[in-house]
Amino acid sequence: MIKAVKPLFTLSAVTLAVASVSVHAEENFRQHSAHVHGSVEFNIAQDGQDLLVEILAPGADVVGFEHAPNNDEQRQALEKALTQLNAADSILKMSSAAGCELSTAQVSHTLGGDDDHDGHDHGDHADEHDHDAHGHDDHADKHDHDAHGHDDHDHSGGHGEFNIAYQYQCKDVSKLTEIDSDWFKLFSGTQTIRVNLLTDSAQIATELTKGNTVIKL
Repeated sequence: MIKAVKPLFTLSAVTLAVASVSVHAEENFRQHSAHVHGSVEFNIAQDGQDLLVEILAPGADVVGFEHAPNNDEQRQALEKALTQLNAADSILKMSSAAGCELSTAQVSHTLGGDDDHDGHDHGDHADEHDHDAHGHDDHADKHDHDAHGHDDHDHSGGHGEFNIAYQYQCKDVSKLTEIDSDWFKLFSGTQTIRVNLLTDSAQIATELTKGNTVIKL
């Protein structure tokens, strides 16, 4: 049975796991690109027989919105996405000869709601504080309140996203020659996937598209 782990694997933890990589390479690997709709990031690191994968995806790519769900349709879309993302085997397919098995998985997001790891709560507190601080100015308060009411997804700068982390244990990682991804089939809003890969012997940066879904190791 797969167990979710906390805290969520971070890219810094992934890079630290690969001791043979230079500091300069690690810094390049850890530098995330700006949040861009249609563009997802895969960060993969191999350490011995362990393989760590971090996926960063805009909410718009995964569920079609970047705010807390505000109707049944959006709530169902979020629930479906979380189920899909927790099923790592539906996202990534490893070379069978390597015998890689998923040992841990963690999925989080910043869209707000119950599954948001307290980021939404901080946003609410900030809104409440702002509302109280401007209570003496009815016009300013009304303007601020209306702005939040009209665009309630802007608790995190309007860039709600998903952060997914998988850890695999492989019987023979030397036989891991490729990783195929069904991400584009599941989440059609994505146009490109930027891949950063660190192994004991190489650092690779590549890009996947709907017509090229295989990561060659």
